Amino acid sequence: MPLAGLDIVVIAFVVLVILVLFAGIKTVPQGYRYTIERFGRYTRTLEPGLNLIIPFIDKIGAKMNVMEQVLDVPTQEVITRDNASCSADAVAFYQILNAAEAAYQVSDLQSAILNLTMTNIRSVMGSMDLDELLSNRDTINDRLLRVVDEAVGPWGIKVTRVEIKDIQPPKDLVDAMARQMKAEREKRAQVLEAEGARNAQILRAEGAKQSAILQAEGQREAAFRDAEARERLAEAEAKATKMVSEAIAAGDIQAINYFVAQKYTEAMASIGTAHNSKIVLMPMEASSLIGSLAGIGAIARDVFGDGGNASTPSQPVRQPTARTVPVQAAPVRNPFDTGPRES
Repeated sequence: MPLAGLDIVVIAFVVLVILVLFAGIKTVPQGYRYTIERFGRYTRTLEPGLNLIIPFIDKIGAKMNVMEQVLDVPTQEVITRDNASCSADAVAFYQILNAAEAAYQVSDLQSAILNLTMTNIRSVMGSMDLDELLSNRDTINDRLLRVVDEAVGPWGIKVTRVEIKDIQPPKDLVDAMARQMKAEREKRAQVLEAEGARNAQILRAEGAKQSAILQAEGQREAAFRDAEARERLAEAEAKATKMVSEAIAAGDIQAINYFVAQKYTEAMASIGTAHNSKIVLMPMEASSLIGSLAGIGAIARDVFGDGGNASTPSQPVRQPTARTVPVQAAPVRNPFDTGPRES
């Protein structure tokens, strides 16, 4: 059945409507932003998802990737402030925040960011000494990030990170730095060794000082005790001499015997302990020594009483009278007298 003219018009209209719909429906993937231009002028930005535009009037201008992207910076030759030459390479991370500004404010976005980063690397690293350059990489990264991010701000871009991957000084300079480090380590070792020896000597001197002080204090205490002992001995001797003198004054012949026997015994002990005497020959009688000892025992009994009880009163000393017969005690002979004895 042949189609009428009206049918052909309807079919053509439907096809045209379908083509217009397909031309006006745009799908934007996630992570991208599309700019829309109307008669060559930017009007709006399409977000991810299904969007409608006016066909044959609006068109897509630029498809911008708004995900964070990495840009590899090639190796750069840098001369430091102390005229040392070294090479450095870096990597930069950036993200598009405003698709319209990134599309229409700068041409060839990646090349612009790359050249800007390279220029600032030479500027920042050239203002530092080599030692500072090698030891302060974080400081370099922070300065580069701040400078580059401020420069690309009008382009609708955010530089999130700039990292120096490697810094390579010349080989001869590396060898010189190694020798310098070795010398510095040896110097520190010698300083520490000297300080240890000094501290040891100080501690030994302090120990010797304390030892000498304690030894002197010990000697002083010993001398004080020795003097106190001699004082007590002298007091005892004085007391004994006083008692003997009182007994002699009271007419007790045994006190004289005690005194002579004591001196006699001391003299014998001195002669026997002399180093220059091996054999001693002297006239003496054992009965004299025994009698002297008997006199000492009698005095002790008179002083302390019978049974060694000090509280028992002693026998009164009898006063000699004119009718009293002299005591026929054996005379005490001087041990150093070598003359003949009287019968």
